[in-house]
Amino acid sequence: MRDWLFISDLHLDPDRPEIVHLFERFIDEIAIHAERLYILGDFLEYWLGDDDKATGLDAAFKSLKKLSDCGTDVFFMAGNRDFLVGETLARKCGFKIIDEPFIEIINGKAALLMHGDTLCTDDVAYQSFRTMVRNKAWQDEILAKSLEERQQLARSFRKQSGQANAKKDYEIMDVNQETVITTMQQHSVNLLIHGHTHRKAIHHFKINNQPAKRIVLGDWHEKGSYLRISKQSEPELISFE
Repeated sequence: MRDWLFISDLHLDPDRPEIVHLFERFIDEIAIHAERLYILGDFLEYWLGDDDKATGLDAAFKSLKKLSDCGTDVFFMAGNRDFLVGETLARKCGFKIIDEPFIEIINGKAALLMHGDTLCTDDVAYQSFRTMVRNKAWQDEILAKSLEERQQLARSFRKQSGQANAKKDYEIMDVNQETVITTMQQHSVNLLIHGHTHRKAIHHFKINNQPAKRIVLGDWHEKGSYLRISKQSEPELISFE
């Protein structure tokens, strides 16, 4: 087993070209040597559907396709910003779309991979919004609109989200530990890897008196962040500048 890498919350955006370039460097210098790369949501700041022109992001997409063509398996899980990513973009980038939650066998043991927003059950307003936007009928209705209408809708959602989060207690937007334990028990795992909260950390606790671990991936707000897992060492959260 060569290195398996996990990233999330890059929020790639043409308005942040320095992070797009950082991601390209990550692919060329780090991920190219890995066996697998998992992108666990919010790879993009927003995605309006596979007719999105993605101006300013084509180099990032080409980097991913090059990575896949060179033999690294790339997996993508939707987050709360890029849940409209479909098979057209998947083919363009060379990744396989996986559903949330996803069970992966890592070093012989089952691990649960998630974006992580469903664990934030104290944020009732957000969970209601998530239920709406993940509904297929709602998505079909949105995708039937013109690209310009979807762009306006995305701007409106981002503005409303920023205003709402500014008024929320910081802890409300974090995961609920009881939900974490219940979710891990439902899937019979003692390792959970997720993003979304931007609170990079490795948490140790117990489930039924057995050691358990929750690894939170870092965001790419100012620098890169990834999790590396190999046979030779313990899971390691690494910053990439």
